[in-house]
Formats: sequence, structure tokens, C-alpha cells
Amino acid sequence: MNLKKGNGLAIVLIAVGALMILGIFGPLMGKLFGLIFPIILIALGYYGVRRGKVLIGWIILAIGILSLIAKLSWLIGPILGIAVLLFGISLLKNKRSNY
Repeated sequence: MNLKKGNGLAIVLIAVGALMILGIFGPLMGKLFGLIFPIILIALGYYGVRRGKVLIGWIILAIGILSLIAKLSWLIGPILGIAVLLFGISLLKNKRSNY
């Protein structure tokens, strides 16, 4: 086996692939790639808009944003609930200080 300077990435990819095949690393990588793909779509959409391909750029950007929101909905829901709760408390405090 000939190890050259640029073979580090290839060795890492082979190791990750072997771990995924064995099922050890699969669930973690599935969740990670599930988040990386929408982020890549957002980046490609933004790049398309910046390069002049406005229509396709906005379509890809919207798909990426909607997909990322869907993947992070387990986090967005509680954060939105906390924000609404804090806003309601601040409204009550403002009404009490006005009297």
C-alpha cells in the first residue's frame, strides 16, 4: 500500500464507510447527513441567487429552508412555546407597571 501525502482523506472516508456498513456509525451519520443536506441546499440556493440564477436559486433555497425547519421541528416547537410564554409574562408586567 502506497501512502502518499494526499491519502489522509481517502483513509478517513474508507474508515467511516466501513463503520457505516457495520452499523456502528450509521444512526449518527444518518442524523448528521439529515441536517447537512438541507444546509447544502440553502448554500446552493444562495449561491444561485448571487450568481444570477434567481428563480432556481430561490426554489432551491426555499426547499432547503423548509427541509431544515422540518428536521429541526422538535427544537423549534419548544423554543417558540418559551418565547410566547415570556412575551405573555412581559405583557403582564407592563400592564401592572402602568397602573
